[in-house]
Amino acid sequence: MRTKVLRLYKDLLRYGQNLRYTDQELFKNKIKGNFRRSKDLSDVKDIEFQLQKGFQLLKDKRVI
Repeated sequence: MRTKVLRLYKDLLRYGQNLRYTDQELFKNKIKGNFRRSKDLSDVKDIEFQLQKGFQLLKDKRVI
């Protein structure tokens, strides 16, 4: 589970570096803030939900 979270975090940050029409620094801060807020999640369902949201963002190639 931890490796999935770390991989998603790195992939999202890399994705943010390639954005053209969005403020890259704002995107990076938003990703970091979301991960910080979610760091204390302990319920597996909540963690999986957050992971799926992140993976869906990468899959759809769109900014939230």
